[in-house]
Amino acid sequence: MPNFTEKAIKASFMKLLNAQPLNQISVRDIVEECGINRNSFYYHYQDIPALIEEIVEECFDALVRKYANVTSLRDGFHAAVGFMPENKMALLHIYNSLSREVFERYLMKFCGDLIESYIGTAFGETNIPQRDKELIVRLLKCQLFGAFIDWMNRGMPETVTEDINRILEICHGMADEIVQRCQKAN
Repeated sequence: MPNFTEKAIKASFMKLLNAQPLNQISVRDIVEECGINRNSFYYHYQDIPALIEEIVEECFDALVRKYANVTSLRDGFHAAVGFMPENKMALLHIYNSLSREVFERYLMKFCGDLIESYIGTAFGETNIPQRDKELIVRLLKCQLFGAFIDWMNRGMPETVTEDINRILEICHGMADEIVQRCQKAN
């Protein structure tokens, strides 16, 4: 569990990141905002990229824990999209920086965990070969990841919920059909 100083550093950094691009934030800015000295920052974090990685990892891990038993793709999409608007600018600043790789890595992991949860919950009793299950998870994970990247590339417009609902209406039953095909092939 993070201590008081780590929480303060993260809160100060996120406040700054919601206001300005990452390349304009220095350790000096963070410690001044936080009211600590530089040594305290470096006691807890090697550098700003290490701070970013910890924040991103904690955010996505919290989402995975919160939505461990997703029963519909709609719930999964809405869960992921729901947490992002409160830190929209911070996410866009990380995404449009040299730390994009960190964000994408954890987003891909989150998408995989979410899809595995959905497949496990929705089709848990279904007799699907393990290899097919892995392929289904990989396919749906990449689709979900692509949808998020597209949304971020478009500046995270507010219409995402409407768009997701419409996409899911259009694709309704596809996962069921894929699972049924796997069962028939088995």
